[in-house]
Amino acid sequence: MDASELRDKTPDQLREELTRLKKEAFNLRFQQATGALENTARMRAVRRDAARVKTVLNEKAAQAAAE
Repeated sequence: MDASELRDKTPDQLREELTRLKKEAFNLRFQQATGALENTARMRAVRRDAARVKTVLNEKAAQAAAE
């Protein structure tokens, strides 16, 4: 997921994406705890994607506050 793709989305879409990523992260943690997780790199990717979404949301909020 690119930050440029995220900047094209609305704040509501970003919040939905963040919720989806948090659910996926929870499921991945659960799979890891039970030993069913095959792709451990996906956990890192999901965490980083969630951080990107939060960063873009904060940028949009700062921009709206400045206007």
